[in-house]
Amino acid sequence: GKPVRDGGRHKGGKPTIPLVYQAVQALYHDPDPAGKERASVWLGELQRSMYAWEISDQLLQLKQDVESCYFAAQTMKMKIQTSFYELPAETHNALRDSLLSHIQSLKDLSPIIVTQLALAIADLALQMASWKGCVHTLIEKYNDDVSSMTFLIEILTVLPEEVHSRSLRIGANRRTEIIEDLAYYSSTVVTLLTTCVEKTGNDEKMLIKVFRCLGSWFNLGVLDSNFMASNQLLIVLFQVLQRDETSTNLHEAASDCVCSALYAIESVDTNVALAMQLFQGVLTLETAYHMAVAREDLDKVLNYCRIFTELCETFLETTVRSPGQGMGDLRTLELLLICAGHPQYEVVEISFNFWYRLGEHLYKTNEPALHAIFRPYIQRLLHSLARHCQLDSDHEGIPEDTDDFGEFRMRVSDLVKDVIFLVGSMECFSQLYSTLKDGNPPWEVTEAVLFIMAAIAKSVDPQNSPTLTEVLEQVVQLPETVHIAVRYTSIELVGEMSEVVDRHPRFLDPVLNYLMKGLREKPLASVAAKAIHNICSVCRDHMAQHFQGLLDIARALDSFALSTEAAVGLLKGTALVLARLPLEKIAECLSDLCAVQVMALKKLLAQNPTNGKTADPTVWLDRLAVIFRHTNPIVENGQTHPCQKVIQEIWPVLSETLNTHQADNRIVERCCRCLRFAVRCVGKGSASLLQPLVTQMVSVYQVYPHSCFLYLGSILVDEYGMEDGCRQGLMDMLQALCMPTFQLLEQPLGLRNHPDTVDDLFRLATRFVQRSPVTLLSSGIIVHIIQCAIAATTLDHRDANCSVMKFVRDLIHTGVSNDHEEDFELRKQLIGQAMEQHGQQLVTQLMHTCCFCLPAYTLPDVAEVLWEIMVFNRPTFCRWLEVALKGLPKETTGGAVTVTHKQLTDFHKQVTSAEECKQVCWAIREFTRLFR
Repeated sequence: GKPVRDGGRHKGGKPTIPLVYQAVQALYHDPDPAGKERASVWLGELQRSMYAWEISDQLLQLKQDVESCYFAAQTMKMKIQTSFYELPAETHNALRDSLLSHIQSLKDLSPIIVTQLALAIADLALQMASWKGCVHTLIEKYNDDVSSMTFLIEILTVLPEEVHSRSLRIGANRRTEIIEDLAYYSSTVVTLLTTCVEKTGNDEKMLIKVFRCLGSWFNLGVLDSNFMASNQLLIVLFQVLQRDETSTNLHEAASDCVCSALYAIESVDTNVALAMQLFQGVLTLETAYHMAVAREDLDKVLNYCRIFTELCETFLETTVRSPGQGMGDLRTLELLLICAGHPQYEVVEISFNFWYRLGEHLYKTNEPALHAIFRPYIQRLLHSLARHCQLDSDHEGIPEDTDDFGEFRMRVSDLVKDVIFLVGSMECFSQLYSTLKDGNPPWEVTEAVLFIMAAIAKSVDPQNSPTLTEVLEQVVQLPETVHIAVRYTSIELVGEMSEVVDRHPRFLDPVLNYLMKGLREKPLASVAAKAIHNICSVCRDHMAQHFQGLLDIARALDSFALSTEAAVGLLKGTALVLARLPLEKIAECLSDLCAVQVMALKKLLAQNPTNGKTADPTVWLDRLAVIFRHTNPIVENGQTHPCQKVIQEIWPVLSETLNTHQADNRIVERCCRCLRFAVRCVGKGSASLLQPLVTQMVSVYQVYPHSCFLYLGSILVDEYGMEDGCRQGLMDMLQALCMPTFQLLEQPLGLRNHPDTVDDLFRLATRFVQRSPVTLLSSGIIVHIIQCAIAATTLDHRDANCSVMKFVRDLIHTGVSNDHEEDFELRKQLIGQAMEQHGQQLVTQLMHTCCFCLPAYTLPDVAEVLWEIMVFNRPTFCRWLEVALKGLPKETTGGAVTVTHKQLTDFHKQVTSAEECKQVCWAIREFTRLFR
């Protein structure tokens, strides 16, 4: 069980086959997890080495057991996907022949091995430009031999799937060539599949394979739709779905295939014959759906619902364009409403995306006559949804919002908000309310109706709606004896009706009393807090008179059973109201509001740490942060900010908390967040904190480089960077923070392992560029920052990359934008020097980066940087770009052309003659596809 300690290090040489067997056995069967882990690391190293090719080949030849063959097949696939360049071109044919002989000899050992080898063969075919017409050669070679059918079909299934695989960078030129090739042979493949079904008849395993393969070709979008419309396979497909005795697995494969076919004919008008066949075929499945319901076969019911939904999605445009005519037949919607009637909510949930899209289409084509046609369908849908939202009648306690059913209800709430305009919020709200007023429904019906009312309350016009005020009046009078879930949802509804309270302040007292009752009961406390927060946000001015009450709640916050989020929300509401008080009252009230949290922090600091750990202060820090964040009174020029004094008083406690927990990233982050909002709250008024705060940040950062200090630094630069007296101090701060940062990022994989540091460092640098560019540009540190930025452009991390690109763009822009400031000429000169030094390297790196390292969504950022460089100095940029393009590889290892000379010159011309940044972006988008 311990093979892997010694001996077979591959750094020095090739490991022996027995050693590899031992490691594979350990990986699958070693009872000791440490042994498993060692084997896994060792085998991973083997897979990355050059020996992997030869060793996998030998293992597959030896066929000793399933595990070693699976490991070898998987290794082959991985090597072909990621390291194909390791093999010289003259070995490609031998590799292909050996893989084909392996798949033939291993076809009965295990289906997962066949799949891995099929993937290896497909990935090889896609990269090996010299293997022409691979589909044709494979079919020629194997189609007469029934026993080869399983793996032939497997290869033909994965081949189209791999064309768009992320792990193969075959480039747009080769991809186009392959797709044309596959389209050319597609009818040969379909004919092969048809013959196969005729020969093997009802062999279920074979049928599943055939449907999977057909679906894969539909997904690639290369099948000739007229040829398919009259094809026997389509008839077989619907027969399988109509038959009651079809097994679950076959049913699923057939359903997947029909869905792929429907997806493939998205542009119905160009595929009329096939569209018609599929349309009529799916409509024949209604009886089969009812049969599956009667047999309580949920798997099949879900499959039919997927097919019906896909049908509606495909014919959506047609249905909206010509409802009730031809393929705009509204029976398609009837099918979905039949599914919505199924008792299991999972069934109706499948169709949500369609209803959302239908709503979107109708909203855009704002035609009343059209809306009128679809209104009854949406009304029936809403009716079903309200029923699906009901809790079980024996449910105890409040509705759960985190389980599957709770998530379903949230999705219902979102969908209702999106389609309610078709029915009219007011009508719907009144209708729902009348079912409660006129009937006496059981509690679970009442709760579901209130839930739907809460979803649409905000979209009802609060101006002149007697129903709204009546609902509010009735809800706040609900007795405490009703089911707790009804009270819970009624509180949610009240929170959603804060606009009504704002228009009719007479309701404020009864509403607050009702919510206070909820706040005192454990199960209702958090939802009541959220509703109070809503009312505070919307009725800030009316709430000022209730500030004392809010302050009382805030003081006793921990006597209520609140979630962390709800407690923070209540404080946010309180702060929003506090900011509307007269200025002279704010300081004293803020001091009161913060006192509880400050006392708690002091108490923690005074405690002796239990077993070396100090108690966690984050709850209190987050509460202070939310108070500072939302106390934003209007302060006229010259007036002292009312919060200044309070923040100065609190600083020593925050400083000591930061010191105590300086090693703990999570707590330091919360301290910095709290300080950030404090600084933002009083702006220039926090000047007296600047010196001690910066000193402490810098000294802790030398020992514990938490990236949040860089972020906090960027806030300080933003607030004080324009002040002459502060610039040098902030520059010193930047230099002091940069030293440990560069040390961290210069380690091996430093950039990749610390994306947050990269993100925050360049936020800080960007703030400097925005607030005091000359200070930064004339400092000694700028060269190092630019070098770091060039290295970091390759980082595939959304926030970090965005931050780096923004820095480079803004930096160059300061030399471009003549804002008539007196330092413009100096800025231009300094940027000119920086570009002379780093321009070529930057452009070359950016081109390499966007072709090989970055995902497509980052390209607009890269385009902006290139655009700024070009605007700064077009002639020089043209030269730099030419040099960068010459350095790109022109063809792949497999011998395919990646980029032609014409494509290079076209791209150069498109970029350098661009009139606006958009054009650069389009050009890069197209160009980088050649390398993806």
